[in-house]
Order: sequence, then structure tokens, then C-alpha cells
Amino acid sequence: MKKIRYVHLNLLLLLLPLINLQFPTLSLAQDYDEPKKDDTPPPGLVHCNGVYMSYSSGGREKLYPRTTNATAQAWSFKSTAMIVNTGIEEVKGWQMFVGFHHREIIVSATGAVSSDGDFPVDATNGTTFIGSPNTDLKTSILTAGDYTQISTNIEITGTVFGGKGTATPMPKTIKLTNDGWQCPAATSKGDTMQVCCKRNPKFKAKEKLKTKFMPRQHGDLNIIYDVLQAYASSYMAQVTIDNTSPLGRLDHWNLTWEWMRGEFIYSMRGAYAAEKNTLECLSSKAGQFYGDLDFSQVANCQKKPIIKDLPAERKDDNITGKLPFCCKNGTLLPTHMDPSKSKAIFQLQVYKVPPDQNRTAFFPPRNWKIDGIVNPQYKCGPPIRVDATPFPDPSGLQATTYAIASWQVICNITKPKPKAARCCVSFSAFYNDSAIPCNTCACGCKDIDTDTCNANARPLLLPPDTLLVPFDNRTLKAKVWAKQKHMAVPKKLPCPDNCGISLNWHLNSDYGNGWSARVTLFNWGNNAVEDWFGALDLGKAGLGYENIYSFNGSRIPPKNQTIFFQGLPGMNYLIGITNGTNPARDPQIPGKMQSVISFKKKNLGSLNIIGGDGFPKRVFFNGEECELPKYFPKKSSGKRLSSIRFLPSILLAITTFLAITDRFLTGV
Repeated sequence: MKKIRYVHLNLLLLLLPLINLQFPTLSLAQDYDEPKKDDTPPPGLVHCNGVYMSYSSGGREKLYPRTTNATAQAWSFKSTAMIVNTGIEEVKGWQMFVGFHHREIIVSATGAVSSDGDFPVDATNGTTFIGSPNTDLKTSILTAGDYTQISTNIEITGTVFGGKGTATPMPKTIKLTNDGWQCPAATSKGDTMQVCCKRNPKFKAKEKLKTKFMPRQHGDLNIIYDVLQAYASSYMAQVTIDNTSPLGRLDHWNLTWEWMRGEFIYSMRGAYAAEKNTLECLSSKAGQFYGDLDFSQVANCQKKPIIKDLPAERKDDNITGKLPFCCKNGTLLPTHMDPSKSKAIFQLQVYKVPPDQNRTAFFPPRNWKIDGIVNPQYKCGPPIRVDATPFPDPSGLQATTYAIASWQVICNITKPKPKAARCCVSFSAFYNDSAIPCNTCACGCKDIDTDTCNANARPLLLPPDTLLVPFDNRTLKAKVWAKQKHMAVPKKLPCPDNCGISLNWHLNSDYGNGWSARVTLFNWGNNAVEDWFGALDLGKAGLGYENIYSFNGSRIPPKNQTIFFQGLPGMNYLIGITNGTNPARDPQIPGKMQSVISFKKKNLGSLNIIGGDGFPKRVFFNGEECELPKYFPKKSSGKRLSSIRFLPSILLAITTFLAITDRFLTGV
């Protein structure tokens, strides 16, 4: 019997290799090569009583193009950020700042969006992540420790420049930026950074209404997306655009967004889509689902529609108009300039496709962008769910109705990049007979041949009256002036500024109790600018503003250092460039308007007007920040020059203005 068992055992041992070959997944013993899953939380998380945050970097891979310049070499990287509420109070609208500082570009992030806008995001100076869709962090106590409700993992993918090896550079810091929280310096070990943030016991929160969703934020442009009516396959939405910046402005605005779930716009009121392509509708997922729908009547089926405001003559149209604040041809002005033109409203009927065929499925469009002409550049953030918007009851009764759901999009004005402005400034002064023109390529040099001019050269100084003629007619005068003043002239002359709008700031006088300047606006474009406005940030000197004589002017609170000005009633119209008296011989004449502006020095301490205090720190035209010269006019040998030098240019400006005004009034 023992012999038989021995034979059977030997036979089994011989068959084991064959069994493993035929059934590789069959195991007769524990596989000790597979590591055990470690569910132990990091020590920092265990000992944190507040909000725990961590950032862990992964590896990186070299991207194309490959370069020998290590600083310019791009790498892709992946990292993970985590935020956990380990305290006893709910964290509403959590905001996690990651201090990137290696020219990172964030391409995507799961579980969050960036406060700087839609991806990709330039995170050179860091970026703040906001929860999406999980905007709030509940407590472990009220969720029985449900990690899906008390924490969020953010999987980050991006591009970074420079560095050596395959290790991804770490950020400078991570912190919670919500009001009332304080974070110590983050600690790092290897490729992980962590911090525990706690409530600031000294922080006294302002009394706020309790909200179910994120509290509404403030920005330069406030956009609200309200769902007013809901059906199984469609819903009615209303878009409200509020210009809340004292210097914000849009002319002929274009609003774009991106549908994320196959939606399309069936009809619109108060605005219209720039393109309507029936074939695009028929070939889409919506065209397959709504087989019996007449798509020739559909307003737009584009994934990224371009929305425009209706012209004023459509305001009372029974089908497309009859909405408050609609139909102003895309004009949005500051509230203090005209409250009726500071807001725009339009409505749209949105059709949905499966799997969103129910009355409560709403997904607002993303990637919002808005722009205009000769206006500031806006950067818009993601749509954030907020409490439903209240409306007066349409019946006229003293009752309030609410939107079904509301989202807010905040857009803020961005500072133009160098050589990317839309307007520029020149400087001149009573104590120097040379004017400093606008910077070379102030508004870009993309459309000119830089082989014939130097795009990086400093502009040549000019006699002040030369500012009145187009750039192409200045060359000879500039060379003669340089020769008279013994200034060098480069072989390759500077390129033009290429700006459609320019302003000249001339320091007129400086005396014991005050000082004065003259501001002149030039329109080098073919189109007139209606309802224009300008603004001058003069720092401390602006507090002494007294009067601007040919325009309407006022100081902008709360600092009162910025002077806002616009044309007088009936004269707020800056005409475009016109031909000279003899077009074959005389240069073209820009549209121009000017005024003297006076200031007092009382109670402002010491002011060095000639040394720089008498020149604006920032200049705006129609909300767009203009590029300033890089230096001020210098005082020549302490010699005070007479204002008579500038009399010919002043007389020419006045004569031209009167002639143009007379021509305009005669035409009327």
C-alpha cells in the first residue's frame, strides 16, 4: 500500500509542470511574489486635525522638439494632489493652491478645475484648483468616514520646462486658500510634499447668507447661466452678462463656449449664432437621435458656437427680441457711464441627447471666452454651480421665483503682453523739445516685413508736431531732427507701433501750487469710435485732480488716483483717419480730440512732477491698457522751454478739429 502511495506521489510531482503549462492561473500555493496592499495612511494625515493636503510627483518624459538647451527642453509630467477634510466642520468650496514655478502648463486634472480658466493653463506662477464636481469636503463624522465625500484626489498631467534627469521638479508650496484657514510651511520628503491647515482662531468671518452651493464671486465680467424651464429632452436657459468693472468695456462682443455632451441650440432670443449649418446638425449624434426633427429651423449645432448680440433694430421683434438689456449691437459699457448698456441678456432653447434624457440632467457648457474690438482681453474661469437666481414673479405680484439651476462664470481683464497691446502712449513735456513716440511694435509687428525695419529698436525721438502725421510720413522728419540734435540714426530704422489708437501725454506746466498736462487722442483707423472713454492712473499725484476742461472727468473710487474721462454730450465721437487737403501731396490726418487737465499739490507731500510723478503709471482706452514708453522726457540743462514751441501743433489740432466738426455737422 505504501509503495502504491509512493508511486502516486511521484506521478503527481511529474505532472505538476504539465498542469502549470496548461493552467497557468491555477495555483496550489500562495504567491508570495505579489506585494501586499498597504492601506496605512501617511503619518501626516493621521495626526492632522483640519485639512490635510499632499502633492506627489511622478516621473517625466522628454517631449519634442528635442533641444540641447536644457532650460528650453519640454517634459511631460504626472503628479497627484490630495485634499482630505480631517476636521469637525465642512469645508465649502475648497481651493487648493499649488505653487508651480518651473513654467508648468497644466494640460488636465481629474476631480478639479483651475481658477485661472480652462485647460491648458499657464501655471508659471502657480494655480489654484477648485473641486469639480466635488466642490465641498464633508466631515468624516457625518459620512461615517466615506472618503468619496471627505476627500478628493487630483490626477495632474502637464508640461514642464528645464531641469535634469527624470525627476519632476516640486512646487514651492501647497496651501488652502479659503478664508479663515492658515497653513504652515509645507514639508517635503523625496517626491512628496504635505501640509496640515487649521482654522485661524483670530479670523472673524463676515456674516453671509448660508448657501447650498458656492457663494457668488466678484470679477470684471460676471456671467450667469440660468436654467429657467426643464423638459425631458430640452431646457430653456438664460445667459446674463454683467460688466462690473469701472474700466471694462466690450464692443461687438463675441461669446463662445464648448458643449461637452452633444447638446445643440434649437432657438434663441436676444442674440444669434454667427453660423448655421444644417448639414452639421444632420451628421451629428443629435441628428441621429432626433430623426424626425426639421433641422433647417435649428439655430446652431456647433460644438463651439459663436454668439453675437442683436442690432438695436431687432429690440422689439416678436420672435428674436423683446428681452430687457438685449439688442445693443454688442456694446457693454461701465455702469457709471450708462447703466442701461452695462448688461446683456439672451435666452436659448437647448436640446439634449442620451443619456441625458431626463428633467434634472443639466450640464452647462465649458471653455467660455468673450472678446470685442479695441477692448481689454478677458480670461474666463470655469462655470461654478451657485444658488439659484431669484427673479421677480412675472405675474406682477410681490413674489419671487427662482431658476431651476444656476452657474456662474467669472471673467477678468488681463494685462496685455509686451508688443500685444491695442493702443499706445507717447510722452512730451514743456522742458524738452523732443517727443518720445510710442514704443516700436507696441501693438505687434506680425503683419509687416521686419527685414526692412528693426522690431526691437528704440523709437527715434521726434519734434512734437510730427506726432500729428502717420508713421510712414515721419521718416524724413525723424532723420532731420536727429541730425539737428546730434543723435545717431541706425541703418535699420525702428518699425512702426502699428496701433490703431494712440494717446499723447504732454506735461504742460509745473508751478508751486499745482501743475497741468494736455492729453490728446488719435484715431489712426478707418472706423470712428463712438462713446469712447479713457482713464489715467497717476498714482499719488492723481489725488490732486482738479478739472479736465474739454471732456467730462471724474476720479474712480476707492483710491481716487485714476482719472476717468469721456467726451462731452454730443461730442463723444472720435472720427477715423481722413485724407489731407491734397491727397497726392498732404499726409492723412488722424481723428483727434484733446483737453488740458489741471492738478493741485496741496496736502500731497513732496511731488517730483518732472521726475516722473507728472506722468501716468497706466493708461486705458475703452478698457484696453495701452503700452507706455519705457522712459520719461529728460530736462535739458535745467533750461525751461517756452510753450510757444508747441503753439503750431495746438493750432493745427484745433483747426483740424473745427474743420472736421463743421464737415460732420454739415453732413448731418
